[in-house]
Amino acid sequence: MRNATEWQHSNARSCGAAEISRIRIFRDENAPMIAEIFFSAIHQIASAHYTRAQVDAWAPAIPDSERFVVRGSDGRTIFVAVDEQDSPIAFGDLEPDGHIDHLFCSPAHAGTGVTATLYDRLEAAGRAAGIDFLYVEASEPARRFFLKRGFQVDHRRDFEIRGVTIHNYRMTKTLHQD
Repeated sequence: MRNATEWQHSNARSCGAAEISRIRIFRDENAPMIAEIFFSAIHQIASAHYTRAQVDAWAPAIPDSERFVVRGSDGRTIFVAVDEQDSPIAFGDLEPDGHIDHLFCSPAHAGTGVTATLYDRLEAAGRAAGIDFLYVEASEPARRFFLKRGFQVDHRRDFEIRGVTIHNYRMTKTLHQD
């Protein structure tokens, strides 16, 4: 039987994500790399949908990696997609109430299926935990991603970060338990 915290290379390839060696649980030593992924995804992917001022307010610098270490021990599950050298290329987290707070991919791996495979793992973890529905606050590019996976837009959220108006979308998906 396959370990619940890890998908092996062959499974990732069958999902169309040839760049993934595996998906595994976050380790504290991954924090600096996922902080960089977070920053670069916002500045190189989300920047196509938000103004420079919005992007800079959202991620003015690479976050302190301790932020991710703390999140890794606060009850949420953080999965990391890694390459053949066990280097993180994407990450996502699932909180016990079904909230997906982060789902970010390295810009070098965007569009390869890595994020979709990682999302599938998050959804499977939610189902295994008996979670009835998932929810996100999705950025503009993430909104399209989640719509393709059966989420519905509840409403657009307009708010300020560091004095700059920005928006995202509250989205939900009901999980039907098998």
